[in-house]
Amino acid sequence: MTAIQAVYVRGHEERPDPKPHIVYRIEIQAHVRSWQMWRRYSEFVELHTELTKSTGSSPPAPLPPKNSLAILRGPFRDSSSMTEERRAGLETYLRAIISAKDDKWRECYAFRDFLGVPVGRQGTMAEGLSASSKQFSSSSWLDEHLELQAKIRDIRADINKRDALSDRGDVSASHTANVQAKKKLAETLSRVRTLKQGLQELGMAAMAQGELQRRTDMVARLQDDCEKLGKMVTVTRQASRPAAAPSSQGFTNVAIAPESDRAALLSLSKPVTRVFGAKKPQETEMTRPLDDHGLVQLQNTQLEQQDSQLATLTHILQRQRHLGEAIGAELAVHNELLDELNTDVDRVGGKLISAKKQLNRLG
Repeated sequence: MTAIQAVYVRGHEERPDPKPHIVYRIEIQAHVRSWQMWRRYSEFVELHTELTKSTGSSPPAPLPPKNSLAILRGPFRDSSSMTEERRAGLETYLRAIISAKDDKWRECYAFRDFLGVPVGRQGTMAEGLSASSKQFSSSSWLDEHLELQAKIRDIRADINKRDALSDRGDVSASHTANVQAKKKLAETLSRVRTLKQGLQELGMAAMAQGELQRRTDMVARLQDDCEKLGKMVTVTRQASRPAAAPSSQGFTNVAIAPESDRAALLSLSKPVTRVFGAKKPQETEMTRPLDDHGLVQLQNTQLEQQDSQLATLTHILQRQRHLGEAIGAELAVHNELLDELNTDVDRVGGKLISAKKQLNRLG
């Protein structure tokens, strides 16, 4: 589903139709857009029941209890503190589902429908019911692209897990991890095709040519990543492969990827060493699991961060320059005032000397 960043229950509203009741305003924030939904407490109860029934376990946080005295006091006679407590409890309930490590509750269709997630951004629909490209908006298309990038990272993590298990000789677990990677890759390929069709529809809807080209390149990179991952999941690692040699830095248990995996990853017939100068750069924990596109993206990210820091530094230096110029102008004004003061002192001094001479003559 859409990678929801935050969920808030901001307030409530009293409505008279079809009969007096209270609805709560839910604000949902995703990567590039936000929206709101109005839900009654009874709809929260129905959601809780459906999630429990569909997943076989209750959500990680309980619903706030329904006050039985509210019936005797009338639907609108609840105190403000009681309504506020229920609002806070409902917000805690939704946030617990969003932040839970297990995604079975937030992947449930009932939960997506409850939050009003657009159909074009639901990536876990049943087979044969893939979202139509016409259901993508410009922002939901970007949301789907971000989710597919996360999906590709998950597949790469499963492949790394498969290789690690194979190194330990756990053939069964290694095979299971590989099967999971293949399933995720098949789903990702289907969603990439849908994303490409959605981009064609957006292009026909008078999207700017520059933006259309940028998104076309984004889809091409996704397809390229999927193709390389497809080659990697078909490569089986031999458990009898010799152990990795100790590195010069003293790490004796570092697992080195096989040359076959590297060749599939880089789409080359022979291994490539990343040598940009006389000294071979050292792999790090950040670069080791990345392919060539991942390294380029990491480099671009670091360059953007450096540019941002440079822009900040430039702004600070410009501010210092303006402060220096202001101080210089202030000092110039003070120097002029001091010059005028010296002139006045000299003039007064001359008058005092003249007055003293007159006094001496009179004395």
